[in-house]
Amino acid sequence: MTSQTKPIEAYSLPTPNGQKVHMMLEELGVPWNYHRIDIGKGDQFKPEFLAISPNNKIPAIVDPEGPGGEPISIFESGAILKYLGLKFGQFYPTDMRTQVKVDEWLFWQVGGFGPMLGQNNHFNVYAPEKIPYAQKRYSDETHRLFRVLNTQLEGRQYIAGEYSIADIASIGWAQSWERYGITREEYPNVLAWIERLNSRPAVARGLQWGKDAPSSDLSKDKDAQKILFNQR
Repeated sequence: MTSQTKPIEAYSLPTPNGQKVHMMLEELGVPWNYHRIDIGKGDQFKPEFLAISPNNKIPAIVDPEGPGGEPISIFESGAILKYLGLKFGQFYPTDMRTQVKVDEWLFWQVGGFGPMLGQNNHFNVYAPEKIPYAQKRYSDETHRLFRVLNTQLEGRQYIAGEYSIADIASIGWAQSWERYGITREEYPNVLAWIERLNSRPAVARGLQWGKDAPSSDLSKDKDAQKILFNQR
């Protein structure tokens, strides 16, 4: 397993996407530093952050001990998880057939589970006008995705077999199940999986990392909403 002497620099927030990186770094037990990017104040548009995350989204990391011993910056949470898994040889399998299974569920999360739950949250919490069609559309899709996850977890402890980056990618979004009207009776396998992951000390630490800093209520902070929403 690769050792790490210099800390990995993580530019993030305690959001579901940021928590993926926090959990992964805690699970790996490597040295890392947390840099808070206050997206409600526009930190994501500062040139120094755009240099490592051109999509002006968190999270992003800089590994001073990248390939060939040279620094490397990485943006997009799924890419970060896969990079760290490959580098340190943990939570990402070496067998190609198993890699494919983990990749399937990693991409399922970054391409569907996260974005759809995010839109659900936006139209039900932040949207200045309530649009019934959009609310129903994303609520229905949220329930469909939880059903897909529940079915996959039937008879399994973890999403893709062994504990992996597929689980780390999904737990931050899934843990807010009550917000989306999900019930334990509907999806018992998902709820059991959430409890299983929360019992891991590194997951618990990663989910809490950065929450001690004050943050604005985005549902009420109009200035922050102007920065975050309706950009072109």
